[in-house]
Order: sequence, then structure tokens, then C-alpha cells
Amino acid sequence: MKHIVYLFLVLSPFVAQSQTQNFWTKKNDFTGLKRTRAASFVVENHGYVSGGVDTSETVLNDLWQYDPVMDTWAQMASLPGSVRRDAIAFSIGTKGYLGTGIDSSEAQSGNTLADFYEYNPTTNTWTQKSDFPGFGGQGIYFATGFNIDSKGYLCGGKIGPNNYSSQLWEYKPSNDSWTLRAPFPGGVRYQLCSFVIGYNAFVGLGTDQDIYRKDIWRYSAGTNQWSQCADLPGAERGGTATFVIGLRGFVCGGTNGGFLDDTWEYNPFSNSWSVRAPFGGSERKNAIFFALNNKGYVGTGSGFSGKKESIHEYTPYESVFLEIKEKTNVDFSIFPNPASSYFTVTGKYSGRASIDVVSLSGKVVLKKEVEMNEKVALDKSQVQSGIYLIFLKNEKDEVIGTHKINIL
Repeated sequence: MKHIVYLFLVLSPFVAQSQTQNFWTKKNDFTGLKRTRAASFVVENHGYVSGGVDTSETVLNDLWQYDPVMDTWAQMASLPGSVRRDAIAFSIGTKGYLGTGIDSSEAQSGNTLADFYEYNPTTNTWTQKSDFPGFGGQGIYFATGFNIDSKGYLCGGKIGPNNYSSQLWEYKPSNDSWTLRAPFPGGVRYQLCSFVIGYNAFVGLGTDQDIYRKDIWRYSAGTNQWSQCADLPGAERGGTATFVIGLRGFVCGGTNGGFLDDTWEYNPFSNSWSVRAPFGGSERKNAIFFALNNKGYVGTGSGFSGKKESIHEYTPYESVFLEIKEKTNVDFSIFPNPASSYFTVTGKYSGRASIDVVSLSGKVVLKKEVEMNEKVALDKSQVQSGIYLIFLKNEKDEVIGTHKINIL
């Protein structure tokens, strides 16, 4: 018998909407100076920015690390491959991944790129991985990249003049391989955007040549299926910035022919959008973006007065952390809860399953195959005290149950 379980998590008392929420704060300027079309990713509480085009129209391959606690930038080892703009980037575990793009500020004279690299922050080194194989290995740029759990994805992009893609490719770092998945249903698209909440990616916007779009589609990695979500209520756009805080996605700025500075928050449980405080800096497109410590960061890019170096930090409403509502068809429980050294998964499910323990920032801190009524040990060096989500998954890697747990 299937059960529908709705879980509501309240992490703190009600906080009135005030100046302590929903605002932007200017941070120190990006030390790598003004640029646009750079790539960005996050690994272990640091943001990373690489490549792009500077004010002299020089294409770059440098790498910079952002420390949100000190509000400082430090230059790291440059990408060993070609200079590039409009690359994709994402992180998996403790590594960053970056690749594709184009090596010239002018597309007519540039080479599209297919090479792909892994960055290790511990050793500050890059390792070349398997090239992106799509379209005969000729490369792609203006695609969007994202990660779901332990896999990375590349969607859409531009292959050359009047030649665009709707393909979705999955990258698996465990065996350094690429696999073609179900295509993006919105049609060919470039300058599109993406963000990930739980085990679903939300992909869309962008342009299919000269027509900007406002549609958003949800991709489930477990089932390799797409479904359409509510359109963005604001203007159609491409080149936008996105980030995730708690259980909400954010879309900021971009271009619809001009430059935009609005901010929108997406609630995946109600499939609805809410307008939020406008971006703290000037209007811009093709900015870098990431989220750290429950704050969003957007900066660089280009606007009415040219390329930018400013960085701004977004503080959300408390509500982004409050609601957890998941459908599940397996009745299971966690005991003890709160837990300190172990917990036991108990429920009505035959055969082996797996669990992921996920922080509210979306990081998987523990993965384990389990039998029902089996103790799961907690390694306190990896799982710190706090509220976490537990996702129970079947043999097809589909989420079949969700619970919250308080780890002491």
C-alpha cells in the first residue's frame, strides 16, 4: 500500500520579515579585476572563479578562490588547458570540474572546446579527464552545467553559428565517462541556466537564437525524465545567475536584449515563484554565481557601463529553510532521533536499499547501502551536529522515502 507522507521542518522560531532578511550586501571586489563570461563552482566552503573575458577582450584561464569568512580572494593554479569563456563548471564531492567553452572573445575566430578538467583544492592541481564527446567531439559553449549527487551534467549550448543543442549529457567521475541522457524538452537552447534542489535539476530560460525564453523544466536523475514547471513570472532572459539556499532556487539578472537586476525565488514544493530584493549592484548579464554558508553570491559580468568586478551577497528570508514536503511510497522511520553515534532504519521494504544523509545546503555527507532494521554508524568527523535529511532510495536510485534527523 502506498503512503503519502508530508514532513514539515521548523528550524527556528518565527522571524519577522525585516531588514535582517531578503537583502544584498556589497562584498570586496573580485581581485581578478573586471571580466564577464567566467565559470564558477564551490568546493568545501570556498567559491572558485575561472576564465572569462577581461576589459581588453583577452580570454583567460586563471583560477581564483573566494573565502566568504574573510571576504578575500586568492589566486590559485591556472587551468592547464586553453583559455576559454562560456565554459561549464560544477563540483562533485571534494573536487571541482570545468570544461568546454570557446577560446576567443569573437566566436567567428574562435575554436569551440571539448576538453574537461578536475580540480583538487587540497593539492591545488588540475587533472585532465575525458573530453566532452558530443557532436563528434567538436566542442560546445554557452551550455549549462550542474551536478546531482555524484554525477555531473551538461545541457544545451552552442556548437557554432546557428547551430544549437538540446542534448543532455551525464558525466560520471567514478569511471571518467560521459553518457547521453533524455534531451531537454524545451528545444535547442543556449545561454540557459540551471539549479539543483535535492535530486532534481531545474533547467531553462536562455535563447534559441534571438528569442529569449522563460520556461523552466525539472529533470529527475533517478528516472531520466523531464516535466514542465511554472514559467518564470519575470521577463524572458538568458545569461542569468542562479544559486540555491536551503530548499529554494534563485534566479538573478541576465539579459533580454538589455540588462536586468531582478531576483526571483522558486519554491519546488508549491511550483511557484516570488519576487525578491533586486540585485544589490548594477544590472548585468553573464555573471559568476554560487552559494556559501546559506548566502548567495553574484558578481562580475557585464552591464550598461561595461564589464564588472563587484561582488554582492544575498541574505534570504528564513522561510527558505522551513518547509520539507516529499512524496514517498515507503513507510519507514529513523531511531533514535535525535541520534549521536548511530541510527537504525526501520520500515516496510524488502531487499536492499540505500540511504543518503544530506545537509540542508544540499551536501551528501553519508551514503550507505542498508537493510531494514540495520544500524548506520555516524562518523562525527564527517557528520557534524545539525539537522539533516535522509533520502531512502531503491535499486534504481529513485527516492522512495524522506525523513529528517537531528544529529547531536
